[in-house]
Amino acid sequence: MLQFKYSSVIDAPVEVVWKFHERADVLQLLTPPWQPVQVIRREGGLATGAVTEFRLYLGPLPLTWLARHTECEPHKSFTDQQISGPFEHWTHQHKFESEDGKTRLTDEICFAMPGGEPVEFVSGWLVQMQLDAMFRYRHEVTKKECESK
Repeated sequence: MLQFKYSSVIDAPVEVVWKFHERADVLQLLTPPWQPVQVIRREGGLATGAVTEFRLYLGPLPLTWLARHTECEPHKSFTDQQISGPFEHWTHQHKFESEDGKTRLTDEICFAMPGGEPVEFVSGWLVQMQLDAMFRYRHEVTKKECESK
């Protein structure tokens, strides 16, 4: 099992950062332009039980990724878990912590790749690099959107 964590401070109150994540178009905004991903559906917002379906492209091949929110504590955290998709296991917790009127936004992901430890040993670093680039982009977009309010 591999783990990834990315954290940054947004110069906006937790309520503003949380509200940004509730937007209907948030996934489109947070998807980096270099990633071939389409949001097919998003039902239920951030609430427990909410479902999101993505279509990823591995070269010309489409792959469906379905995730469900398993936990939600408004203005504190929400967690999504892969129901079906490219990983053996994927759990992503989004944390919102107040720090002197600002928000520490932290994304923590625990994942396993198909093929187990040998595959993770060989290509896990590549997934980690891709996640780092993606979350760097996502946090910059969040800063831009939330700090301008």
